[in-house]
Amino acid sequence: MTEACHIHGETRPGRWLVTVDHATNRVPDWVGGGSLGIAPEDMARHIAWDPGALEVARHLAEALDSPLIWSDFSRLVIDPNRGEDDPTLVMQLYDGTIIPANRHIPPPAVAERLARLYRPYHDALARLAARRADTVICAIHSFTPCLRGRPPRPWQVGVLHSPRDTRLALPLIAALRAAGLCVGDNEPYAGHLRGDSIDRHALDTGRQNVLIELRNDLIVTESGQAQWAEVLAPILRASLAAAETVTA
Repeated sequence: MTEACHIHGETRPGRWLVTVDHATNRVPDWVGGGSLGIAPEDMARHIAWDPGALEVARHLAEALDSPLIWSDFSRLVIDPNRGEDDPTLVMQLYDGTIIPANRHIPPPAVAERLARLYRPYHDALARLAARRADTVICAIHSFTPCLRGRPPRPWQVGVLHSPRDTRLALPLIAALRAAGLCVGDNEPYAGHLRGDSIDRHALDTGRQNVLIELRNDLIVTESGQAQWAEVLAPILRASLAAAETVTA
């Protein structure tokens, strides 16, 4: 456990590694005295974190008998699911909200956030991923049902994947659809960004991987969070078996 992240179930024997890049909306005291200058209601929105994702991931990691790692800082402080050279690493405007503390942030302040939050999280994630040769990374995120001024998003769950590795994602999409779910194939976002968490810890290392996006209005309650983990765990296991049968 560090300021940057937490690990649960590190000694679990399962081959999965469940990750939550945007688990909390915490702003450390040393960043603007614990405030980015936006209203509490904005800090509670999806722009600051992925509501419900951590709780789903806790249940899922337990069901898969595998470790869980999550970041403990708001994506608005610094986004661990971006490359260090990505222009959206420290967001200045997100879904209609200006982030005052980030508008004119000097390079030394970005460097401090990288050193104290971003890099320790990725160092810990890399260490966990390397604990066994056949690690499979499952990243859990959540998305808002509707961005401001945009049409509603119909998907219950999205599966994001890169053309560099679709081994697990494609059978997972098929299995989720067979279960009667409305599934986004690279929706509500397309693929992955160079330097993001999956790119860094899975695609660049050849590890099987998948990024799951859950619509956050479906995982507001504890029962909804547990239910989604209960749905996902056996489908993930079956999809991994199908992926490895194809590539065997």
